[in-house]
Amino acid sequence: MKEGIHPKNYRLVVFKDMSNGYTFMTRSTAPSKETIKMDDGKEYPLIKLEITSTSHPFYTGKMKLVDTAGRVDKYMNRYKKHLEKKK
Repeated sequence: MKEGIHPKNYRLVVFKDMSNGYTFMTRSTAPSKETIKMDDGKEYPLIKLEITSTSHPFYTGKMKLVDTAGRVDKYMNRYKKHLEKKK
């Protein structure tokens, strides 16, 4: 490996899967503004993830239905009066 290309500021960081609450700790240089208190009583930087191997359909074998159409319908119903005025 080349000398001097890897960062020197590795520290313990907690990653949290926001879809199922799974957390794991590893060393990383990723920046974080949030912290989390772990079972050992210490606070560690927290990095929130949308998906990990514990929630990804490839690894779990379960498909997760994403309701984007429902979100669009809710938006259209909420702003129906405003959209009708524009027409």
